[in-house]
Amino acid sequence: MNRKQFIILLLLVVVIGAAGLAIRKRDQSSWQSTGQSLGQKLLPSLSVNDVAQISIQSGTNELNLVKSGDLWRVRERGDYPANFPDISSLLIKLADLKIVQIQDVGASQLGRFELLPPTAEKNAGTLVGLKDQNGKVLATILLGKKHMSKSGEEGWPDGRYVMTTTDGKSAALISDSLENVQPKPEQWLNKDFLSIEKPRSIAVQFSDATNSWKLTRASETNDWQLAAAKPDEKLDASKLSAITGAFSSASFNDVSLPSTTNATNAAVINVETLDGFKYLANIGQKENENYPVHFSITADIASDRIAAPDEKAEDKSSRDKEFKDRQAKLAEKFSREKQFTNWVYQIPAYTIDSVIKRRADLMAEAKKETASNDGK
Repeated sequence: MNRKQFIILLLLVVVIGAAGLAIRKRDQSSWQSTGQSLGQKLLPSLSVNDVAQISIQSGTNELNLVKSGDLWRVRERGDYPANFPDISSLLIKLADLKIVQIQDVGASQLGRFELLPPTAEKNAGTLVGLKDQNGKVLATILLGKKHMSKSGEEGWPDGRYVMTTTDGKSAALISDSLENVQPKPEQWLNKDFLSIEKPRSIAVQFSDATNSWKLTRASETNDWQLAAAKPDEKLDASKLSAITGAFSSASFNDVSLPSTTNATNAAVINVETLDGFKYLANIGQKENENYPVHFSITADIASDRIAAPDEKAEDKSSRDKEFKDRQAKLAEKFSREKQFTNWVYQIPAYTIDSVIKRRADLMAEAKKETASNDGK
């Protein structure tokens, strides 16, 4: 290699190096302007404890989760209590998100990454807004196209393109697809509501009185009896377990305010418990495999303990404490469950159908007499 060729080669190296350095500085400048770079947190200044409002918007659908006092509520469901573990998990996840890839985008490429505004007709993103209790915006994230990890011919979401700025020039790829972040109010409801325990009587009333019935028992260890049973009516014990335990751990799919729900009744359920609680459930007409159910609750909790005639003095203090603790728990249960009477619940049909059976469906089937075969 002669001197001239060496100088030309050296100049090429310098030019290429300068071009690469310029591109690198351009990229770094773009991301440093928003405080973002590879490996760093997407929302480095987000304080989870400051968040008091979460909004999620996609198309015409919008969800607002609002913290009222110490309780999160779903605004689109009449301020029904929200599922705090889900909200807490989301906020912690957002605060810990890290950038795994930097993507330069322009206005013409936003649709390809599904990062157009949520109101766009096509290729729109999902907008997540975080505010404090005074309405100050803490962070805004536009969730775009999911990144797919391929294995053979199939793949699954392993990340998502997002934007935290409105300049339309830069996007980040995060390693979480955030699939559950959707403006579906029913997904954010607290599904732990009332629990009907230790029933003493269960009655179902239909418009046709001949189908109505009532079951009673004296204690938890006694068998269920059919009130006003006719001589030819005999209960089938195997058919009662689904009825008597239907609301001990019931759940629901959605809620609405009473003013927005069809008030036509399919049946009315009355349950009284051994602890003095009375539940009345108005069952609406079945819709889409759900029954709309509205509950009302009253309670008659004894305030004074009746001591046994032969109770010893040394046992009185202990039993008094047990009584007071029990009454306190019952009062707390009533106060907690009373709040659930403000909404109508969409309860799965299989739960309600197991209770609103016709009177005849509770009876044991009559055994058919078979003629003896004596060979004649």
